[in-house]
Amino acid sequence: MVVIGNGLAGAWALAAQRLPSLRTRALWWFTAFVEVAIVVQVILGVALYKGQHLKVAQFHMFYGFVAIIAATIIYSYRQQLRHRIYWLYGGGGIFLMGLGIRAMLVVHRG
Repeated sequence: MVVIGNGLAGAWALAAQRLPSLRTRALWWFTAFVEVAIVVQVILGVALYKGQHLKVAQFHMFYGFVAIIAATIIYSYRQQLRHRIYWLYGGGGIFLMGLGIRAMLVVHRG
């Protein structure tokens, strides 16, 4: 959900930069949904970690928290970068997708 969703949201926002017909309210609802999904996934992961006493690679947890921080920073810059909002959310979505991929690679290596 997080990797594919943020990748799609980022690609949609980047495409909307070029094609004004893609600049719909649905883009923002979808973007909000997949960014909130990051928080939900991290909360569920922490609950599993604490409740089941699972061993998890430290960098896996690190990437989850970095993704939350990155989504917060993206959101906080929306007013200052209003004239480049599609670039901000496009690049941000792709970046969040990359963090999710990296987190999956780290957990499977450990």
